[in-house]
Amino acid sequence: MACPHNLLLSFVFFGLISCAVLSATPPLLQEEEDTSITRFQGYLRIKTAHPDPDYSPAISYLKSQAHSIGIQYKTLEFAPGKPVLLLTWLGSNPSLPSVLFNSHLDSVPAEPSKWVHPPFSAVRTADGKIYARGAQDDKCIGMQYLEAIRNLKRKNFTPTRTIHVSYVPDEEIGGLDGSNKFVGSKEFRDLNIGFALDEGQASPGDEFRVFYADRTPWGLKIKAKGPPGHGSRMYDNSATENLMKSVEVMSRFRESQFDVVKAGKAANSEVISVNPVYLTAGIPSPTGFVMNVQPSDAEAGFDLRLPPTADPDQMRKRIAEEWAPAIRNMTYEIIEKGPIRDYMGRPLMTLTNDSNPWWSVFSEAIRRAGEKLSKPEILPSTTDARFLRQMGIPVLGFSPMKNTPILLHDHNEHLQDTVYLNGIEVYEFVISSLSLFAGASD
Repeated sequence: MACPHNLLLSFVFFGLISCAVLSATPPLLQEEEDTSITRFQGYLRIKTAHPDPDYSPAISYLKSQAHSIGIQYKTLEFAPGKPVLLLTWLGSNPSLPSVLFNSHLDSVPAEPSKWVHPPFSAVRTADGKIYARGAQDDKCIGMQYLEAIRNLKRKNFTPTRTIHVSYVPDEEIGGLDGSNKFVGSKEFRDLNIGFALDEGQASPGDEFRVFYADRTPWGLKIKAKGPPGHGSRMYDNSATENLMKSVEVMSRFRESQFDVVKAGKAANSEVISVNPVYLTAGIPSPTGFVMNVQPSDAEAGFDLRLPPTADPDQMRKRIAEEWAPAIRNMTYEIIEKGPIRDYMGRPLMTLTNDSNPWWSVFSEAIRRAGEKLSKPEILPSTTDARFLRQMGIPVLGFSPMKNTPILLHDHNEHLQDTVYLNGIEVYEFVISSLSLFAGASD
C-alpha cells in the first residue's frame, strides 16, 4: 500500500514511523474503528508464535502505538533477530528509581484445526470473547500497559517516577536470549529499576491473583547402560531394569510431594513437581522394535519444577545418589533453565507484607480501583520475573483477569472484552500510584 504524499512527509519529518509500519499493521485493523479493543486485536493478529516468531512487525506495531501516545521508544538487540523494545515515559523526578512493566512478544504454537476460530484472527464473537493465541499469555497486558498510559496522558497526569515498558522475545522458550540478556546489560542497569510488574495468570474467581515467586524449571535426562542380552534371559543390571528402578524411586518421591498437595497442606506451586516427558529404549525394526533383544541403553527425561524454598544442592544430591546412582551404571544431565537464587544467594521471592513498601503501594492501588487481591501465590510455572528477581529487584506477577478461565497454552485461548477493558482501568490506578510513590529512593 502506497503512503499518501503528505502523510509520508510527516512521518519522515518526525523520523519515527514509515510505510513499513503501516504495511505491518494487520489489514483488518486498518478497516476497523480505532479503539482499545481493535488495537488489541491488531496486536493479536501479528503471528509471533514459536518455532518461528516474526518479531519485526510486532515491534513496528508497538512503536506506532508508542508514537501515537507520545512516549519515547528504542529497540535493543542482544541476540541476532531477537529484539527488545523499550518504551519510556519520563517522570518529573528521574533521579528516583523507575518502575518497569514487562511482557513478552512471543507465544506458544497453536493447532488451527483444534480452534473454533483461527488462532491469529483475533475474532471477537457476539458475546464479547476475543479468540487468539496470546490473548491471555500475554499480549493482553502488553497492550493494557499502553492503553492505561494513553488514558493517563489524556487526563494530563504527570508521573513522578519514570515509567518503562519492555517487550522481550523468547520467554516461552526460556528467555535466555531475551530477558536474561536484557537484564544483564548496561542498558538495563542504566534504567535504575526499583520495582517491576510481569505477567501473572487469570483467576476463575472474582479476586485478582498475584504472584511473588516462580518455580524454577530443570530438565533432567537420566541414562542407563547395561549388557545386552537375549529377550528370554533374566539377569541383573540390564539397562531397562536399571532405568525402571530409578523411575520407581522418582515416582515415590513424586507421590510424596503430591500427597502434601492433596492433603491441602501446600499448593501445587509450593512443592517440587517431577513429571516424565519421554522414554526411549529398544532396538528399532521395520515393524517397531526387536522383541527378543534386551537393549544396552535406555533413557528417560523429566520436567522438574523447584519452588524458591527448595534447596537446589539437596536436589542435586538426591539425583546423584538415589535417582541416577553411578553404582547402577547410571548417568544424568541437569538442564537448569534460569536462576534459583539472587545475586546475594537469597531465594527468588518478593515480599508481600508491609516490610516491602512497593507491595503496600500496589495493593492499595488495587483497592482504590475497587478490586480485591487473593492470597499471594508462587506461580506454578516460570516467567521472566526470575531474571529481575536475581538482580534483587522486587517483582510481582500480575495479569488483571478475574472471572476468567485459565487458558494459557490451551486450544481456543480467549479473553472477554469487558475483562480486557477493566484491566486497563486497573493499570491506570497501578501505574499512577507506583509512579507517584515518594519512598524507596534506593
